Amino acid sequence: MNRKRKSIPAFESEGEERAFWESHDSTDHVDWSKAQRVRFPNLKPSTKPISLRLPVALLEQIKTEANKRDVPYQSLIKVWLSEKVASI
Repeated sequence: MNRKRKSIPAFESEGEERAFWESHDSTDHVDWSKAQRVRFPNLKPSTKPISLRLPVALLEQIKTEANKRDVPYQSLIKVWLSEKVASI
């Protein structure tokens, strides 16, 4: 299907662009049949450090479990939190 695509306007801000795409269909502007997959191998999710007070006994149990799995204990905590949140 070769149809004439509408041009994408120039935007003065990210907010203006966001508002445009919220109210317009991208298929009117982009031929998605020519799209190619792209990988961003060095892109890392943003993280934010937090302070979390845990009972010493609990932290020792977590460190023991992490040691059994040969992973850093903070990584294990993140995995467990992520799994729990996903199951909600």
